[in-house]
Amino acid sequence: MPTSTWKGQVIIALVGSLAAVALVGYFAFNTATQTVPAPGGTFVEGLAGSPTNLNPLLAPLYGVDQDFIPLLFSGLTKVTGKGDILPDLAESWTISPDGRSYVFQLRKDIKWHDGAPFTADDVIYTVRVLQHPDYPGPPDLARLWRNVAVEQNGDFAVKFTLKDTFAPFLEYTSIALLPAHLLTAIPVKELGTAQFNAQPVGTGMYRIKEVSAKNIILEANSNYHGARPFLARLQVKFDINGNAALNALAQGEVMAVGRLSPGDLPKLRENPRLAIYSSPLSSYAVIFLNLKMPYFQDRLVRQALIYAIDRQKLIDVILGGQGQKADSPILPSSWAYSPRVKRYDYNPDQAKTLLDKAGWKVTNGVREKDGVKLEFTLRTNDDGIRTRIIQEVSRDLAAVGVKVDPQVSPAAELVREYLVPRRFDALLYMWANLPSDPDPYEMWHSSQTGEDGLNFCFFANRQADELLENARRTLDRAERTKMYQEFQDTFAEEAPAILLYYPMHSYAVNKEVKGVQVGPLTSPSDRFRQIDQWYIATQKKILTEKVKVR
Repeated sequence: MPTSTWKGQVIIALVGSLAAVALVGYFAFNTATQTVPAPGGTFVEGLAGSPTNLNPLLAPLYGVDQDFIPLLFSGLTKVTGKGDILPDLAESWTISPDGRSYVFQLRKDIKWHDGAPFTADDVIYTVRVLQHPDYPGPPDLARLWRNVAVEQNGDFAVKFTLKDTFAPFLEYTSIALLPAHLLTAIPVKELGTAQFNAQPVGTGMYRIKEVSAKNIILEANSNYHGARPFLARLQVKFDINGNAALNALAQGEVMAVGRLSPGDLPKLRENPRLAIYSSPLSSYAVIFLNLKMPYFQDRLVRQALIYAIDRQKLIDVILGGQGQKADSPILPSSWAYSPRVKRYDYNPDQAKTLLDKAGWKVTNGVREKDGVKLEFTLRTNDDGIRTRIIQEVSRDLAAVGVKVDPQVSPAAELVREYLVPRRFDALLYMWANLPSDPDPYEMWHSSQTGEDGLNFCFFANRQADELLENARRTLDRAERTKMYQEFQDTFAEEAPAILLYYPMHSYAVNKEVKGVQVGPLTSPSDRFRQIDQWYIATQKKILTEKVKVR
Protein backbone atom coordinates (compact mmCIF):
# COMPACT_ATOMS: atom_id res chain seq x y z
CA MET A 1 0.00 0.00 0.00
CA PRO A 2 1.54 3.40 -0.95
CA THR A 3 2.39 5.59 1.99
CA SER A 4 0.27 8.51 0.77
CA THR A 5 -2.84 6.31 0.47
CA TRP A 6 -2.34 4.88 3.94
CA LYS A 7 -1.91 8.34 5.44
CA GLY A 8 -5.01 9.54 3.62
CA GLN A 9 -7.09 6.71 5.06
CA VAL A 10 -5.84 7.51 8.55
CA ILE A 11 -6.72 11.17 8.10
CA ILE A 12 -10.20 10.29 6.77
CA ALA A 13 -10.77 7.86 9.65
CA LEU A 14 -9.62 10.44 12.19
CA VAL A 15 -11.86 13.12 10.72
CA GLY A 16 -14.77 10.64 10.77
CA SER A 17 -14.08 9.79 14.42
CA LEU A 18 -13.93 13.44 15.37
CA ALA A 19 -17.20 14.04 13.52
CA ALA A 20 -18.82 11.14 15.37
CA VAL A 21 -17.54 12.47 18.70
CA ALA A 22 -18.83 15.89 17.80
CA LEU A 23 -22.20 14.37 16.86
CA VAL A 24 -22.38 12.44 20.13
CA GLY A 25 -21.49 15.58 21.99
CA TYR A 26 -24.18 17.44 20.07
CA PHE A 27 -26.87 14.97 21.14
CA ALA A 28 -25.55 14.68 24.71
CA PHE A 29 -25.72 18.41 25.06
CA ASN A 30 -29.16 18.77 23.53
CA THR A 31 -31.02 15.71 24.81
CA ALA A 32 -31.98 14.80 28.35
CA THR A 33 -33.67 11.97 30.20
CA GLN A 34 -36.42 12.07 32.75
CA THR A 35 -37.27 9.43 35.34
CA VAL A 36 -40.95 8.51 35.03
CA PRO A 37 -43.23 5.89 36.58
CA ALA A 38 -43.25 2.45 34.99
CA PRO A 39 -45.62 -0.49 35.39
CA GLY A 40 -44.46 -3.13 37.83
CA GLY A 41 -43.56 -3.63 41.47
CA THR A 42 -45.38 -5.08 44.46
CA PHE A 43 -46.75 -2.83 47.17
CA VAL A 44 -46.86 -4.53 50.58
CA GLU A 45 -49.03 -3.25 53.43
CA GLY A 46 -49.57 -4.47 56.97
CA LEU A 47 -53.17 -4.56 58.14
CA ALA A 48 -54.60 -4.92 61.61
CA GLY A 49 -57.10 -7.74 61.49
CA SER A 50 -58.13 -9.69 58.40
CA PRO A 51 -61.11 -9.62 56.04
CA THR A 52 -64.00 -11.98 56.59
CA ASN A 53 -66.43 -11.04 53.82
CA LEU A 54 -65.42 -9.43 50.51
CA ASN A 55 -68.97 -9.02 49.23
CA PRO A 56 -69.52 -5.25 48.79
CA LEU A 57 -73.14 -5.42 49.94
CA LEU A 58 -72.10 -7.11 53.18
CA ALA A 59 -68.67 -5.60 53.80
CA PRO A 60 -70.01 -2.45 55.52
CA LEU A 61 -70.60 -4.70 58.52
CA TYR A 62 -66.86 -5.41 58.71
CA GLY A 63 -64.43 -2.47 58.68
CA VAL A 64 -61.32 -4.25 57.41
CA ASP A 65 -63.18 -5.79 54.47
CA GLN A 66 -64.00 -2.35 53.14
CA ASP A 67 -60.29 -1.74 52.41
CA PHE A 68 -60.51 -4.13 49.46
CA ILE A 69 -63.93 -3.29 48.03
CA PRO A 70 -62.89 -0.12 46.10
CA LEU A 71 -59.97 -2.04 44.57
CA LEU A 72 -62.04 -5.04 43.46
CA PHE A 73 -65.41 -3.53 42.54
CA SER A 74 -66.97 -0.55 40.79
CA GLY A 75 -70.31 1.25 40.92
CA LEU A 76 -72.33 3.17 38.39
CA THR A 77 -70.65 6.30 39.72
CA LYS A 78 -67.71 7.15 41.95
CA VAL A 79 -67.26 9.91 44.49
CA THR A 80 -64.22 12.18 44.66
CA GLY A 81 -62.64 13.41 47.86
CA LYS A 82 -64.47 16.72 47.36
CA GLY A 83 -67.84 15.01 47.09
CA ASP A 84 -68.25 15.34 43.32
CA ILE A 85 -70.00 12.47 41.51
CA LEU A 86 -68.23 11.11 38.40
CA PRO A 87 -69.16 8.38 35.90
CA ASP A 88 -67.72 4.91 36.46
CA LEU A 89 -69.58 1.91 35.03
CA ALA A 90 -72.17 4.36 33.74
CA GLU A 91 -71.03 6.66 30.97
CA SER A 92 -73.77 9.24 31.56
CA TRP A 93 -77.13 9.85 33.23
CA THR A 94 -80.12 12.14 33.06
CA ILE A 95 -82.36 13.35 35.88
CA SER A 96 -86.00 14.28 35.42
CA PRO A 97 -87.01 17.88 36.24
CA ASP A 98 -88.82 16.74 39.39
CA GLY A 99 -85.70 14.88 40.59
CA ARG A 100 -87.52 11.56 40.91
CA SER A 101 -86.28 9.64 37.85
CA TYR A 102 -82.68 8.78 36.96
CA VAL A 103 -81.75 7.08 33.71
CA PHE A 104 -78.21 5.67 33.45
CA GLN A 105 -76.51 4.76 30.18
CA LEU A 106 -73.98 2.00 30.86
CA ARG A 107 -70.60 1.52 29.30
CA LYS A 108 -70.50 -1.29 26.76
CA ASP A 109 -66.82 -2.21 27.15
CA ILE A 110 -66.80 -3.48 30.74
CA LYS A 111 -65.84 -7.04 31.64
CA TRP A 112 -65.92 -8.82 34.96
CA HIS A 113 -62.66 -10.29 36.21
CA ASP A 114 -63.70 -13.67 34.78
CA GLY A 115 -64.20 -12.16 31.32
CA ALA A 116 -68.02 -12.08 31.34
CA PRO A 117 -69.59 -8.85 30.01
CA PHE A 118 -71.12 -6.32 32.39
CA THR A 119 -74.73 -5.44 31.51
CA ALA A 120 -77.87 -3.93 32.99
CA ASP A 121 -78.68 -7.39 34.39
CA ASP A 122 -75.95 -6.87 36.99
CA VAL A 123 -77.41 -3.54 38.11
CA ILE A 124 -80.91 -4.99 38.39
CA TYR A 125 -79.63 -8.01 40.33
CA THR A 126 -77.69 -5.87 42.81
CA VAL A 127 -80.67 -3.62 43.54
CA ARG A 128 -82.98 -6.62 43.91
CA VAL A 129 -80.62 -8.04 46.55
CA LEU A 130 -80.70 -4.75 48.48
CA GLN A 131 -84.50 -4.74 48.32
CA HIS A 132 -84.99 -8.39 49.28
CA PRO A 133 -86.56 -9.08 52.72
CA ASP A 134 -83.75 -11.57 53.42
CA TYR A 135 -80.94 -9.12 52.62
CA PRO A 136 -78.42 -9.65 55.47
CA GLY A 137 -76.62 -6.32 55.10
CA PRO A 138 -76.98 -2.89 56.76
CA PRO A 139 -80.66 -2.04 57.44
CA ASP A 140 -80.27 1.64 56.56
CA LEU A 141 -79.01 0.71 53.09
CA ALA A 142 -81.97 -1.61 52.61
CA ARG A 143 -84.44 1.08 53.70
CA LEU A 144 -83.16 3.49 51.08
CA TRP A 145 -83.26 1.06 48.14
CA ARG A 146 -86.66 -0.41 49.03
CA ASN A 147 -88.11 2.99 48.17
CA VAL A 148 -86.58 2.93 44.68
CA ALA A 149 -88.20 1.29 41.64
CA VAL A 150 -85.69 -0.05 39.10
CA GLU A 151 -86.27 -1.15 35.54
CA GLN A 152 -84.09 -2.20 32.65
CA ASN A 153 -84.05 -0.28 29.38
CA GLY A 154 -82.22 -2.70 27.11
CA ASP A 155 -78.88 -4.33 27.87
CA PHE A 156 -77.11 -1.08 28.68
CA ALA A 157 -79.55 1.29 30.36
CA VAL A 158 -81.38 1.31 33.70
CA LYS A 159 -83.95 3.63 35.20
CA PHE A 160 -84.46 4.39 38.89
CA THR A 161 -87.68 6.01 40.09
CA LEU A 162 -87.89 7.47 43.60
CA LYS A 163 -91.08 8.03 45.57
CA ASP A 164 -89.94 11.53 46.48
CA THR A 165 -87.15 13.84 45.38
CA PHE A 166 -84.00 12.94 47.29
CA ALA A 167 -80.98 15.07 46.41
CA PRO A 168 -78.34 12.74 47.96
CA PHE A 169 -79.51 9.78 45.85
CA LEU A 170 -76.81 10.13 43.20
CA GLU A 171 -74.12 9.31 45.77
CA TYR A 172 -75.84 6.02 46.56
CA THR A 173 -75.37 4.94 42.94
CA SER A 174 -71.65 4.59 43.74
CA ILE A 175 -72.43 1.35 45.60
CA ALA A 176 -70.39 -1.53 44.19
CA LEU A 177 -72.24 -3.85 41.83
CA LEU A 178 -72.37 -7.65 41.91
CA PRO A 179 -72.09 -10.14 39.00
CA ALA A 180 -75.52 -11.58 38.31
CA HIS A 181 -74.13 -14.47 36.28
CA LEU A 182 -72.32 -15.84 39.33
CA LEU A 183 -74.83 -15.15 42.12
CA THR A 184 -78.39 -15.33 40.77
CA ALA A 185 -78.76 -18.99 41.74
CA ILE A 186 -77.81 -18.35 45.39
CA PRO A 187 -80.72 -17.46 47.73
CA VAL A 188 -80.29 -13.96 49.16
CA LYS A 189 -80.40 -15.21 52.73
CA GLU A 190 -77.40 -17.45 51.97
CA LEU A 191 -75.20 -14.75 50.41
CA GLY A 192 -73.40 -14.23 53.69
CA THR A 193 -71.89 -17.73 53.52
CA ALA A 194 -71.28 -17.92 49.77
CA GLN A 195 -67.82 -18.91 48.51
CA PHE A 196 -67.93 -15.75 46.40
CA ASN A 197 -67.19 -13.70 49.54
CA ALA A 198 -63.72 -15.24 49.81
CA GLN A 199 -62.92 -15.26 46.07
CA PRO A 200 -64.92 -12.30 44.69
CA VAL A 201 -65.17 -11.33 41.04
CA GLY A 202 -65.55 -7.63 40.35
CA THR A 203 -64.82 -4.99 37.73
CA GLY A 204 -62.24 -3.01 39.72
CA MET A 205 -58.66 -2.12 38.81
CA TYR A 206 -57.34 -5.11 40.79
CA ARG A 207 -58.40 -8.74 40.92
CA ILE A 208 -57.82 -11.54 43.42
CA LYS A 209 -54.68 -13.58 42.76
CA GLU A 210 -54.26 -15.36 46.09
CA VAL A 211 -55.98 -15.44 49.48
CA SER A 212 -54.72 -17.20 52.59
CA ALA A 213 -54.96 -16.86 56.34
CA LYS A 214 -51.79 -14.75 56.32
CA ASN A 215 -52.29 -12.41 53.39
CA ILE A 216 -54.12 -11.45 50.22
CA ILE A 217 -52.45 -10.70 46.90
CA LEU A 218 -54.16 -8.61 44.23
CA GLU A 219 -52.93 -8.17 40.68
CA ALA A 220 -53.68 -5.39 38.19
CA ASN A 221 -56.76 -6.04 36.07
CA SER A 222 -55.66 -5.98 32.42
CA ASN A 223 -59.27 -5.30 31.33
CA TYR A 224 -59.84 -2.37 33.68
CA HIS A 225 -61.89 0.39 32.06
CA GLY A 226 -60.23 3.27 33.89
CA ALA A 227 -56.67 4.50 34.27
CA ARG A 228 -54.38 1.50 34.61
CA PRO A 229 -52.42 1.46 37.87
CA PHE A 230 -48.63 1.37 37.80
CA LEU A 231 -48.39 -1.08 40.71
CA ALA A 232 -48.57 -4.62 39.30
CA ARG A 233 -49.50 -6.24 42.63
CA LEU A 234 -50.74 -5.41 46.10
CA GLN A 235 -49.93 -7.73 48.96
CA VAL A 236 -51.65 -7.13 52.27
CA LYS A 237 -50.36 -9.01 55.31
CA PHE A 238 -52.94 -9.61 58.02
CA ASP A 239 -52.99 -9.11 61.78
CA ILE A 240 -50.11 -6.65 61.86
CA ASN A 241 -50.82 -3.97 64.43
CA GLY A 242 -49.34 -2.26 67.46
CA ASN A 243 -45.64 -2.95 67.99
CA ALA A 244 -45.72 -5.65 65.33
CA ALA A 245 -46.71 -3.03 62.75
CA LEU A 246 -43.97 -0.64 63.83
CA ASN A 247 -41.37 -3.41 63.75
CA ALA A 248 -42.53 -4.62 60.33
CA LEU A 249 -42.15 -1.09 58.97
CA ALA A 250 -38.74 -0.62 60.56
CA GLN A 251 -37.45 -3.94 59.20
CA GLY A 252 -38.86 -3.41 55.72
CA GLU A 253 -41.26 -6.35 55.90
CA VAL A 254 -44.09 -4.06 54.82
CA MET A 255 -44.08 -0.74 53.00
CA ALA A 256 -47.06 0.84 54.71
CA VAL A 257 -49.31 0.68 57.76
CA GLY A 258 -52.49 2.67 58.34
CA ARG A 259 -54.89 3.37 61.21
CA LEU A 260 -51.98 4.46 63.37
CA SER A 261 -52.58 5.59 66.93
CA PRO A 262 -51.26 8.98 68.09
CA GLY A 263 -48.72 7.19 70.29
CA ASP A 264 -47.15 5.52 67.25
CA LEU A 265 -46.33 8.71 65.39
CA PRO A 266 -43.30 10.13 67.28
CA LYS A 267 -41.26 6.96 66.74
CA LEU A 268 -42.31 6.64 63.10
CA ARG A 269 -41.34 10.24 62.36
CA GLU A 270 -37.80 9.42 63.45
CA ASN A 271 -37.44 6.93 60.59
CA PRO A 272 -36.01 8.81 57.57
CA ARG A 273 -37.26 6.11 55.19
CA LEU A 274 -40.92 6.77 56.04
CA ALA A 275 -43.38 9.47 55.03
CA ILE A 276 -46.40 10.11 57.27
CA TYR A 277 -49.62 11.14 55.51
CA SER A 278 -52.26 12.62 57.80
CA SER A 279 -55.68 13.19 56.29
CA PRO A 280 -59.02 14.32 57.74
CA LEU A 281 -61.63 11.62 58.14
CA SER A 282 -65.34 12.09 57.43
CA SER A 283 -66.09 11.79 61.12
CA TYR A 284 -66.52 13.89 64.22
CA ALA A 285 -66.37 13.23 67.93
CA VAL A 286 -69.40 14.55 69.75
CA ILE A 287 -70.84 14.59 73.24
CA PHE A 288 -74.57 13.98 72.93
CA LEU A 289 -76.58 15.92 75.49
CA ASN A 290 -79.93 14.44 76.47
CA LEU A 291 -82.10 17.50 75.96
CA LYS A 292 -84.87 15.98 78.05
CA MET A 293 -82.72 16.58 81.11
CA PRO A 294 -83.96 19.85 82.71
CA TYR A 295 -80.58 21.58 82.90
CA PHE A 296 -79.73 20.80 79.25
CA GLN A 297 -82.95 22.44 78.05
CA ASP A 298 -81.41 25.85 78.64
CA ARG A 299 -79.42 26.98 75.60
CA LEU A 300 -77.16 29.16 77.76
CA VAL A 301 -76.10 26.11 79.77
CA ARG A 302 -75.29 24.16 76.62
CA GLN A 303 -73.25 27.02 75.21
CA ALA A 304 -71.42 27.39 78.52
CA LEU A 305 -70.39 23.74 78.52
CA ILE A 306 -68.74 24.16 75.11
CA TYR A 307 -66.87 27.29 76.16
CA ALA A 308 -65.64 25.48 79.29
CA ILE A 309 -63.93 22.60 77.43
CA ASP A 310 -60.42 23.10 76.11
CA ARG A 311 -60.93 21.14 72.92
CA GLN A 312 -57.60 22.16 71.40
CA LYS A 313 -55.83 20.72 74.44
CA LEU A 314 -57.66 17.41 73.91
CA ILE A 315 -56.35 17.36 70.34
CA ASP A 316 -52.80 18.37 71.20
CA VAL A 317 -52.27 16.22 74.30
CA ILE A 318 -54.49 13.16 73.88
CA LEU A 319 -54.62 12.90 70.08
CA GLY A 320 -51.04 13.95 69.47
CA GLY A 321 -52.23 16.79 67.24
CA GLN A 322 -54.13 14.41 64.95
CA GLY A 323 -57.41 16.28 64.84
CA GLN A 324 -59.11 19.57 64.11
CA LYS A 325 -61.47 21.42 66.42
CA ALA A 326 -65.08 20.84 65.32
CA ASP A 327 -67.62 23.64 65.05
CA SER A 328 -70.16 22.18 62.62
CA PRO A 329 -71.88 18.82 61.99
CA ILE A 330 -71.02 19.39 58.32
CA LEU A 331 -67.39 18.59 57.61
CA PRO A 332 -64.87 21.28 56.55
CA SER A 333 -64.06 19.27 53.40
CA SER A 334 -67.68 19.44 52.24
CA TRP A 335 -68.96 21.87 49.61
CA ALA A 336 -71.74 22.74 52.07
CA TYR A 337 -69.48 23.72 54.99
CA SER A 338 -69.93 27.26 56.26
CA PRO A 339 -66.66 29.05 57.14
CA ARG A 340 -68.71 31.71 58.93
CA VAL A 341 -70.19 29.28 61.47
CA LYS A 342 -70.09 30.46 65.10
CA ARG A 343 -67.03 29.16 66.94
CA TYR A 344 -66.78 28.43 70.64
CA ASP A 345 -63.15 29.01 71.50
CA TYR A 346 -62.02 27.92 74.95
CA ASN A 347 -63.19 30.62 77.37
CA PRO A 348 -63.95 29.43 80.92
CA ASP A 349 -64.74 33.00 82.00
CA GLN A 350 -67.45 33.23 79.35
CA ALA A 351 -68.74 29.84 80.51
CA LYS A 352 -69.05 31.14 84.07
CA THR A 353 -70.81 34.28 82.86
CA LEU A 354 -73.39 32.30 80.92
CA LEU A 355 -74.03 29.91 83.80
CA ASP A 356 -74.47 32.85 86.16
CA LYS A 357 -76.87 34.45 83.68
CA ALA A 358 -78.86 31.20 83.51
CA GLY A 359 -79.24 31.28 87.30
CA TRP A 360 -76.78 28.53 88.23
CA LYS A 361 -74.79 29.74 91.23
CA VAL A 362 -71.78 28.08 92.85
CA THR A 363 -72.44 26.47 96.23
CA ASN A 364 -69.60 24.46 97.81
CA GLY A 365 -67.86 24.18 94.45
CA VAL A 366 -70.88 22.94 92.48
CA ARG A 367 -73.49 25.11 90.78
CA GLU A 368 -77.09 24.90 91.94
CA LYS A 369 -80.43 26.30 90.88
CA ASP A 370 -83.70 25.90 92.75
CA GLY A 371 -82.10 23.24 94.92
CA VAL A 372 -80.89 21.16 91.94
CA LYS A 373 -77.17 20.60 91.42
CA LEU A 374 -75.62 20.91 87.97
CA GLU A 375 -74.18 17.43 87.85
CA PHE A 376 -74.50 14.58 85.37
CA THR A 377 -72.93 11.34 84.14
CA LEU A 378 -70.76 11.36 81.02
CA ARG A 379 -70.46 7.96 79.35
CA THR A 380 -68.29 6.50 76.61
CA ASN A 381 -66.85 3.15 75.58
CA ASP A 382 -63.70 1.56 76.98
CA ASP A 383 -61.38 2.86 74.26
CA GLY A 384 -58.27 4.29 75.94
CA ILE A 385 -58.35 7.61 74.11
CA ARG A 386 -62.03 8.21 74.77
CA THR A 387 -61.61 7.32 78.42
CA ARG A 388 -58.90 9.97 78.73
CA ILE A 389 -61.10 12.49 76.92
CA ILE A 390 -64.07 12.21 79.28
CA GLN A 391 -61.73 12.43 82.25
CA GLU A 392 -60.21 15.63 80.88
CA VAL A 393 -63.65 17.04 80.03
CA SER A 394 -64.77 16.32 83.59
CA ARG A 395 -61.83 18.33 84.95
CA ASP A 396 -62.55 21.26 82.64
CA LEU A 397 -66.21 21.39 83.63
CA ALA A 398 -65.38 21.08 87.32
CA ALA A 399 -63.35 24.27 86.96
CA VAL A 400 -66.55 26.21 86.15
CA GLY A 401 -68.67 24.51 88.81
CA VAL A 402 -70.18 21.62 86.87
CA LYS A 403 -69.82 18.17 88.43
CA VAL A 404 -69.38 15.30 85.98
CA ASP A 405 -69.17 11.60 86.73
CA PRO A 406 -67.22 9.85 83.92
CA GLN A 407 -68.39 6.29 83.24
CA VAL A 408 -66.96 3.69 80.82
CA SER A 409 -68.70 0.65 79.28
CA PRO A 410 -67.77 -1.91 76.61
CA ALA A 411 -68.65 -0.55 73.16
CA ALA A 412 -71.53 -2.95 72.45
CA GLU A 413 -73.04 -2.37 75.87
CA LEU A 414 -72.75 1.41 75.50
CA VAL A 415 -74.74 1.35 72.28
CA ARG A 416 -77.26 -1.28 73.34
CA GLU A 417 -77.94 -0.18 76.91
CA TYR A 418 -77.45 3.58 76.79
CA LEU A 419 -77.19 5.17 73.33
CA VAL A 420 -80.03 3.55 71.37
CA PRO A 421 -82.62 3.62 74.20
CA ARG A 422 -81.43 7.17 75.09
CA ARG A 423 -80.70 6.22 78.68
CA PHE A 424 -77.90 8.71 79.31
CA ASP A 425 -77.28 12.24 80.54
CA ALA A 426 -74.33 12.88 78.23
CA LEU A 427 -72.46 10.43 76.02
CA LEU A 428 -69.25 10.69 73.99
CA TYR A 429 -69.58 9.07 70.56
CA MET A 430 -67.95 9.18 67.14
CA TRP A 431 -69.99 9.76 64.00
CA ALA A 432 -67.79 7.88 61.53
CA ASN A 433 -67.76 7.17 57.78
CA LEU A 434 -70.12 10.04 57.02
CA PRO A 435 -71.11 10.09 53.33
CA SER A 436 -69.73 12.75 51.00
CA ASP A 437 -73.19 14.23 50.55
CA PRO A 438 -73.55 16.45 53.63
CA ASP A 439 -77.24 15.70 54.33
CA PRO A 440 -77.45 15.50 58.18
CA TYR A 441 -81.20 14.85 58.26
CA GLU A 442 -81.04 11.47 59.98
CA MET A 443 -78.88 12.76 62.82
CA TRP A 444 -80.55 16.10 63.57
CA HIS A 445 -84.14 16.19 62.25
CA SER A 446 -86.79 15.98 64.98
CA SER A 447 -88.50 13.03 63.25
CA GLN A 448 -85.45 10.89 64.00
CA THR A 449 -85.66 10.95 67.81
CA GLY A 450 -87.27 7.49 68.13
CA GLU A 451 -85.22 4.36 68.78
CA ASP A 452 -85.02 3.66 65.05
CA GLY A 453 -83.64 7.14 64.38
CA LEU A 454 -80.23 8.67 64.93
CA ASN A 455 -81.19 11.93 66.62
CA PHE A 456 -79.89 10.83 70.02
CA CYS A 457 -80.12 14.28 71.63
CA PHE A 458 -83.89 14.78 71.11
CA PHE A 459 -82.99 17.94 69.20
CA ALA A 460 -86.17 19.56 67.87
CA ASN A 461 -86.04 22.92 66.16
CA ARG A 462 -88.62 23.96 63.57
CA GLN A 463 -86.23 26.17 61.60
CA ALA A 464 -83.58 23.44 61.46
CA ASP A 465 -86.21 20.87 60.41
CA GLU A 466 -87.46 23.02 57.51
CA LEU A 467 -83.95 23.65 56.24
CA LEU A 468 -83.07 19.95 56.34
CA GLU A 469 -86.33 18.96 54.65
CA ASN A 470 -85.98 21.50 51.84
CA ALA A 471 -82.28 20.84 51.27
CA ARG A 472 -82.78 17.15 50.52
CA ARG A 473 -85.55 18.04 48.05
CA THR A 474 -83.40 20.57 46.16
CA LEU A 475 -81.14 19.41 43.34
CA ASP A 476 -79.43 22.76 42.79
CA ARG A 477 -76.16 22.63 44.73
CA ALA A 478 -75.94 26.40 45.22
CA GLU A 479 -79.40 26.47 46.79
CA ARG A 480 -78.64 23.46 48.95
CA THR A 481 -75.44 25.14 50.12
CA LYS A 482 -77.37 28.21 51.31
CA MET A 483 -79.82 26.02 53.21
CA TYR A 484 -77.07 24.00 54.88
CA GLN A 485 -75.22 27.15 55.85
CA GLU A 486 -78.37 28.45 57.52
CA PHE A 487 -78.79 25.11 59.26
CA GLN A 488 -75.21 25.34 60.57
CA ASP A 489 -75.92 28.81 61.96
CA THR A 490 -79.01 27.50 63.73
CA PHE A 491 -77.20 24.45 65.05
CA ALA A 492 -74.29 26.49 66.39
CA GLU A 493 -76.60 28.88 68.18
CA GLU A 494 -78.78 26.14 69.67
CA ALA A 495 -75.76 23.96 70.61
CA PRO A 496 -77.74 20.72 71.05
CA ALA A 497 -74.50 18.74 71.40
CA ILE A 498 -70.84 19.40 72.13
CA LEU A 499 -68.81 18.91 68.97
CA LEU A 500 -65.24 18.09 69.95
CA TYR A 501 -63.02 17.39 66.94
CA TYR A 502 -62.70 16.00 63.44
CA PRO A 503 -60.19 13.11 63.65
CA MET A 504 -57.28 12.47 61.30
CA HIS A 505 -56.12 9.23 59.73
CA SER A 506 -52.35 8.67 59.78
CA TYR A 507 -50.70 6.47 57.19
CA ALA A 508 -46.99 5.57 57.20
CA VAL A 509 -45.52 4.73 53.79
CA ASN A 510 -41.98 3.84 52.77
CA LYS A 511 -40.53 6.58 50.58
CA GLU A 512 -39.69 3.89 48.05
CA VAL A 513 -43.33 4.21 47.03
CA LYS A 514 -43.74 7.39 44.96
CA GLY A 515 -46.73 9.40 43.82
CA VAL A 516 -48.68 8.84 47.02
CA GLN A 517 -51.46 11.32 47.63
CA VAL A 518 -54.00 10.88 50.43
CA GLY A 519 -56.75 13.48 50.52
CA PRO A 520 -59.85 13.74 52.73
CA LEU A 521 -61.16 10.27 53.56
CA THR A 522 -64.69 9.04 54.10
CA SER A 523 -63.07 6.07 55.85
CA PRO A 524 -59.49 4.73 56.09
CA SER A 525 -60.33 2.52 53.09
CA ASP A 526 -60.27 5.63 50.90
CA ARG A 527 -56.49 5.87 51.25
CA PHE A 528 -56.42 3.84 48.02
CA ARG A 529 -58.62 6.34 46.15
CA GLN A 530 -55.67 7.53 44.00
CA ILE A 531 -53.62 4.34 44.03
CA ASP A 532 -53.49 4.36 40.24
CA GLN A 533 -50.90 7.15 40.62
CA TRP A 534 -48.65 5.29 43.07
CA TYR A 535 -45.53 3.62 41.70
CA ILE A 536 -42.35 1.79 42.64
CA ALA A 537 -40.79 0.90 39.28
CA THR A 538 -39.35 3.67 37.10
CA GLN A 539 -37.90 4.07 33.64
CA LYS A 540 -35.89 6.67 31.75
CA LYS A 541 -37.73 8.74 29.19
CA ILE A 542 -35.67 10.54 26.54
CA LEU A 543 -36.70 14.09 25.90
CA THR A 544 -36.47 14.41 22.12
CA GLU A 545 -36.54 18.17 21.65
CA LYS A 546 -33.29 19.29 19.96
CA VAL A 547 -31.80 22.74 19.50
CA LYS A 548 -29.38 23.28 16.60
CA VAL A 549 -25.96 24.38 17.79
CA ARG A 550 -24.20 26.88 15.57
